[in-house]
Amino acid sequence: MRAQPFPVRRRSRNRARPSTRKAAGKGAAIITALLVVALSAILVSGMLWRQQVQLRRIENQRLLAQAQWIARGALDWTRLVLRSEADTSAGITYLGGTWGVPVAKTRLSDFLGQIGEVRADQGADTYLSGSIEDAQARFNLRDLVAISAPGMLQLNVTEIESFARLLAIVGLDGSLAKNTATYLRSSLAYSATRYQAQSTSNGTQSQQLAGGGGQGGANFTSNPGLADAGSNSAVAPLQMTSVDSLLDVPGFTADAVARLRPFVTILPTATPVNMNTASAEVVAAVVPGMNVSQAQGFVARRQTVFFHNVGDVQLALQGSGVQQTTIDTTQLDVNTSYFLVHGRVQHERAVVDRTTLVWRDPLTHTTRIVRVRDEP
Repeated sequence: MRAQPFPVRRRSRNRARPSTRKAAGKGAAIITALLVVALSAILVSGMLWRQQVQLRRIENQRLLAQAQWIARGALDWTRLVLRSEADTSAGITYLGGTWGVPVAKTRLSDFLGQIGEVRADQGADTYLSGSIEDAQARFNLRDLVAISAPGMLQLNVTEIESFARLLAIVGLDGSLAKNTATYLRSSLAYSATRYQAQSTSNGTQSQQLAGGGGQGGANFTSNPGLADAGSNSAVAPLQMTSVDSLLDVPGFTADAVARLRPFVTILPTATPVNMNTASAEVVAAVVPGMNVSQAQGFVARRQTVFFHNVGDVQLALQGSGVQQTTIDTTQLDVNTSYFLVHGRVQHERAVVDRTTLVWRDPLTHTTRIVRVRDEP
């Protein structure tokens, strides 16, 4: 009988070898470790980047705050210049004064070094520049509405005609003057300034005549020739605070406002035009019967000698061919109370462009800040 061989048990082909399983485990661990390291690096770098951005933001805020304080100090110095100028030449504001000299881009350390400041070197990275502009050299839109009595707003026909002539000079429709006056009166309906009496440059209030007008006769009216019965409605328009407010007046476009901007302004109170600083276009608009060529000759004559009083202005107008018999000091004058201070401060990365409206008291020569606007 033949013996049967002992059965041999074969290994399964599906079973992995121990060395292969061990190598696969090591590879997965390495990949996992690399992923963890990469993810950690991304998280840490993101945190560091956000921290760097936050630090830079805080630093920029600090630089901007320092630049604003420097601008405030420069404005105080400008107010001192305006006051000292009024003390030396009281009652007269002309382009040849100290206030009319612009300040070119200059290091702050140069200013501090002149006064003996021991820390002048700290301003080596700070630059100042700016200029002062006579706000009353332009036509004041606030003059279109007069206060004949406290709380009573009436349209000034004389000023409306002057504004219409100015619109015609710059190539715009003169009828927009009535629209502007009506809109301005409606915007002032709820303003506290409607109780303020108009004052001249010497600090005295204008005489109130029986006809309801100031100096110059019955120049005020409640009806400018437009249907403005809705001006006393419950919803009043926004008060005009800048030339850009003309865009809210019906008939004005952005191009029209841009063409009119160099010649008009809007001040808190009614003011006369300073004939020592006004441009030829404004002079031709506020003087009846005067054209632009005559106004240019008037301005050229003014460059040789400035006007000390309205009598000199009257003689100069007659020399230019204009038969101006009388001058209303509420419309024309040789002194200024409102100034626009344009300043620029560059402090390292921070830049502040600021325009400030400053009022100077005609009697005491003290100055006050009316409003501040930072340019974008």
